[in-house]
Amino acid sequence: MTKQPLIISTDPGIDDIAAMTISLFASEFDVKMLVPTWGNVALEYTLQNTLNLEEFLHTKVPVVAGANQPLVAPMISAASVHGKTGVAGYDFPEANEQLLVPGLAATLMHNAIMDSPKKVTLLGIGPLTDFALLIKQYPNVVENIAQIVIMGGNIGRGNHSPLAEYNIAGDPEAAQVVFHSGVEIKVAPLEIGNKTHITPQQMEEIKNCGEVGKMLYGLFSHIKEPDGDPRIKIFDPTAVALILCPEAFVIKKARVEIELAGRFTYGASVIDFMSGQPNAEVAVDVDLEKFSRWFTNSINQADQGIK
Repeated sequence: MTKQPLIISTDPGIDDIAAMTISLFASEFDVKMLVPTWGNVALEYTLQNTLNLEEFLHTKVPVVAGANQPLVAPMISAASVHGKTGVAGYDFPEANEQLLVPGLAATLMHNAIMDSPKKVTLLGIGPLTDFALLIKQYPNVVENIAQIVIMGGNIGRGNHSPLAEYNIAGDPEAAQVVFHSGVEIKVAPLEIGNKTHITPQQMEEIKNCGEVGKMLYGLFSHIKEPDGDPRIKIFDPTAVALILCPEAFVIKKARVEIELAGRFTYGASVIDFMSGQPNAEVAVDVDLEKFSRWFTNSINQADQGIK
């Protein structure tokens, strides 16, 4: 089986850790690069969290420091949800910078994508700043991008503001660049993450998935949802599942535009399922049983991978 080349832009963040862990050990992926960016917390933390995760997992994927702020918007933070460093709930081994590759993320991503004999998939599970910089700086790169898969946006209400989801609200201008790139885009919006919550029974199953399961159990147990919902929501892995377990989703074509000028709606995702000019495929429903089975099996596979 030919593996799918993958570059991950991430802002770990608890659910980012789960998404990266699954991706690093998925037999379908050849992860070329991890690009931590500002997002849930500042870049200094997301970068160290990425390096620490690889130390824990014993993986050797190159890490490239991404953007430390949005293109235009003031920087926001989700430290109240994920903890000051982004990964409250588990003490990772402190990693050195051995895997850190010096250079600008846009340039290094461009080089990796253009050098790849197979088109590369981009996975965006944080603000899309670095993907926007890549596309603007190197517009020819879109020719060798297979698809961009995003966890972000919202069909209805938001979780950062009444009408804006956090990842898109973090850098609305970057998101608009990505949605206008002409690349095939798949979206796991906020509503899908809200549905794929973890029950107490599933938490126990995860806890029993070896060292990886214990790590994720510790992280998930410390998530504090802003709305006070006691259920644990795992947003970022839904984007990975869109690639690896598409049968779990109902997907519809849509035109996605990002609101950049609204006083109260800045960063909102305007998702039009009636448009005759779609630029994305958006997940609108999920089979929770299929997703949960895939999720638990993926954690088990990752645990086997580190042994």
